[in-house]
Amino acid sequence: MIEEFANNVDAGLSQSEKTLPSKYFYDKKGDALFVQIMKMPEYYLTRCEMEIFSTQTLALIESFQADKNVYFELIELGAGDGSKTRKLLAALSDEGYQFDYMPVDISQNALDQLEKSLQQALPHVSVIPKHGDYFEMLGSVKDSHHPKIVLFLGSNIGNMSDAIASDFLYQLGANLSKNDKLLLGTDLIKPADIVLPAYNDESGITRSFNINLLHRMNAELGANFDPGGFAHAPEYDENEGIAKSYLLSGCDQSVDINAIGKTYHFHAGEKIHTEISRKYNDEIVCGLLQQTDFSIAAKFTDKNHYFADYLLNRN
Repeated sequence: MIEEFANNVDAGLSQSEKTLPSKYFYDKKGDALFVQIMKMPEYYLTRCEMEIFSTQTLALIESFQADKNVYFELIELGAGDGSKTRKLLAALSDEGYQFDYMPVDISQNALDQLEKSLQQALPHVSVIPKHGDYFEMLGSVKDSHHPKIVLFLGSNIGNMSDAIASDFLYQLGANLSKNDKLLLGTDLIKPADIVLPAYNDESGITRSFNINLLHRMNAELGANFDPGGFAHAPEYDENEGIAKSYLLSGCDQSVDINAIGKTYHFHAGEKIHTEISRKYNDEIVCGLLQQTDFSIAAKFTDKNHYFADYLLNRN
């Protein structure tokens, strides 16, 4: 894992326009910071999707078209703390459905915390955590031949470019069978005065989340980044519909990374691109699905139409 981390960092920082993979936000500290982000007043995404899961729970379940007499696998990609999903799990359990809940996450810490909390809150729900890459974990259950309902919530799809997202959905469909389902959470395109504060809150939590990537490289890769030498710099273009996060170098500086054995130079004002957060509408989602085996079967939105969960059917 450290070797892969080092290789990914080297590849990103060796480009003329420097980047760092957003998946490395999520160590133990990053997990905790993201939980704080989801509770921020500015971060509407979690509240809006929670509203959908809280007020339209039975409609969501009905859209799955699951048979109470047939066992299925409920697989959540990037499960995190599972706060929204437990509303669904409780309702499925109460309604008498037969299923195993399989949360998949790259963070073992997040999975451990989730499993522990679900054992306490919903002891009758069977939880089988899967630690690792999405497709690796999907591949491990691909041959089970049981119906599958996959959850990909929180607009995590928005952390990918459209081309990568389309390929991701194609590969996801390749790991599923006819009539399996995917519930895809998407943040909808909105004005900048709503979107941008979600990535630049007054309390500075998103800043800490972005800067923590430097602390992680220092701790795990033997780097000597000065976190105070970089600023958190988010941007949002409403016409493009994409929010972007950057680390902005405050001065000319050089950083050694021992695990790579190289020195990287940053000039004052140079940006490291750390994350994108794509916003969607029906047209964009349909474009993503053009080359896949999925079609839209239902759509659920919050009352403000800030967020949408699309129920996709594998054809």
